[in-house]
Amino acid sequence: MPLDMPASSPAAVGVMTDRAREVIRLNIEALQALERTVDSSIARACDVILSRQGYVVVTGMGKSGHIGGKIAATLASTGTNAFFVHPAEMSHGDLGMLRGDTTLLAISSSGESRELRDPLLFCQRNDIPVIGMTQRGSSFLARMSAVPLVMPSVAEACANGLAPTTSTLMTLALGDAMAMVLMDRRGFSAMDFGLHHPGGSLGMSLQSVREWMGDNHAPPPTVPLDAVFSELVARITEGRKGAVAVLDSDGSLAGMITDGDIRRAFAQDISRITAADIMSKSPITVSPDQRMSDVVDLLTANKISNLFVIQDDRPVAIVHVAELMQAGYVS
Repeated sequence: MPLDMPASSPAAVGVMTDRAREVIRLNIEALQALERTVDSSIARACDVILSRQGYVVVTGMGKSGHIGGKIAATLASTGTNAFFVHPAEMSHGDLGMLRGDTTLLAISSSGESRELRDPLLFCQRNDIPVIGMTQRGSSFLARMSAVPLVMPSVAEACANGLAPTTSTLMTLALGDAMAMVLMDRRGFSAMDFGLHHPGGSLGMSLQSVREWMGDNHAPPPTVPLDAVFSELVARITEGRKGAVAVLDSDGSLAGMITDGDIRRAFAQDISRITAADIMSKSPITVSPDQRMSDVVDLLTANKISNLFVIQDDRPVAIVHVAELMQAGYVS
């Protein structure tokens, strides 16, 4: 905003603030009305989707289409294969995406969007079930739907009653509700969610330690129980992770020595110190199958900088908080 733009008067500011609050109140009331009208039809719609092997094809025109795109993305990320197709494109060749095993989720507040007629008639001719989201139970969309999801008729927040506001919010909420019910029915776990979200901080936190390690992760530095002080210092320095694993004679983890242990050892006669004398005997560890979010939680809760990944009682990797910060696992 240009710095020389005049500020609104206190009275105008009050009017605008009140209007913004009114819009939010109308949206809240619309969601409350939607909650009151949700019935067993949502369960029937989910049963239809679960009974079919193909994709859920989501379509809608205008603002309903924008909401449909988000619903399709939410379905796809929570275990229900779905994608969005513009209804006008369907009339020009994309009806081929509606295979015999698919389900069409069609969205129209009025239920009379003319761009939906071709997809709806195509589904009727080919026995493809339609789930219709609309505010009008007597509309063409509702009549053509195997399961109509009829939302309550509420006033739009637009002063002219034209711009989709409360209606799109209800549609979005109903789509989220359907996606969550389907996710629960499928038993879609947090690990499954992580597999669908490999990018970004969310995907990174749900990644397994094994995935973080990869195929070429360097093994941690190790020393035997009887390693002398100079060997400890050398191995920690070479490993560059601030810690070394102490191994029993059979190669299993016996303890851990950190930079701090080394510094504290200088208060003793270091010529007689061995790894067994200064190691922590019960270090915090994780398995390769735990999530990276578990690793971050352990490091944070225990205020430590590193821990070992243990497989078959043997250390296979070392995790350092600095590298996690650098890679974006820790903000």
